[in-house]
Amino acid sequence: MGEFALVALLLAPFVGPLVFGLAGIALLVRWIRIRASGRAVGGLRLPGVLTCALIAVMAAAAASAAYGWGFFAGGVWEGPDKVCALKGVPGDHIVSRHVLPVSAQCVTSDGVGTELVSWWVNPVICAGLAALVAALVLGVVATARAASARAGRTG
Repeated sequence: MGEFALVALLLAPFVGPLVFGLAGIALLVRWIRIRASGRAVGGLRLPGVLTCALIAVMAAAAASAAYGWGFFAGGVWEGPDKVCALKGVPGDHIVSRHVLPVSAQCVTSDGVGTELVSWWVNPVICAGLAALVAALVLGVVATARAASARAGRTG
């Protein structure tokens, strides 16, 4: 199981943007079809279940890609001396944290640290997780409303 998680993290920065883009294209096609069919209604309304699912996929892809990028920014494969030298920053050991917030720092013997993880990684992870939760909640609400509407028509 641990090897699968490591492979998933390794592939996430590459597969995540691809999945994000494909889901975005599917969402755009869905929007165009709804507009062309005349089903689009002005004003605010809850999105459908499929729309919520596509948004959830996009959010999960963005969050996982950013997490994978941040995870491997700390040089998981190399020793601390090689990573710090490769990145061109001073440091003789690495202090890393692979949960939120994702962080890896080259730290000198004086205690001065240089962050290796890009500044945008943690905000993208948090925004992606928030959008994922919001899309899932909206999807559940949309499903419940559709089921109650069907029950009202048949009952």
